[in-house]
Amino acid sequence: MTAEQRVHLSKSAPAVYSSLAGLAKQVGAIAAEAGIDDRLKEIVQIHASQLNGCAYCVRVHVEKGIKAGLDADAVTQIATWRDSGVFSDRERAGLELAEAFTFIHEDGIPDDVYDRVGGVLTEAEYVALSWILISINAFNRLTIAGRYPVPPRETAAATPR
Repeated sequence: MTAEQRVHLSKSAPAVYSSLAGLAKQVGAIAAEAGIDDRLKEIVQIHASQLNGCAYCVRVHVEKGIKAGLDADAVTQIATWRDSGVFSDRERAGLELAEAFTFIHEDGIPDDVYDRVGGVLTEAEYVALSWILISINAFNRLTIAGRYPVPPRETAAATPR
């Protein structure tokens, strides 16, 4: 079955999709209030999307990450963040939290992760990042289930050859 043959969930239930998009907007607002910058927000969304295998969301959030100041080195190091020296302590805490939320079915949020992340992030930052991760995991499931085609690169169209 091709993607064209599948039910397009966001088009088939637009009110529900609109609610999910509204959730993402509210999450963005609490993230901004908590001091979560766009770079950190995009790093955790890229990582969760990578872990879920959502090429659509990886593309979208890499584009947004580039606009937020991520460079090619940082983007390529996300998958190997534990061995990389390009991320701040806050970003490393966010990446660890991204893994815990993405694989929440395995152990929940383990106490050691909660304690480590809580030692770096404020409560407001933890709450905001948690909601970002809940939201991106929902979008990942929507696009993976629907086999949404990966959107074209925005930067490719703007880059002369």
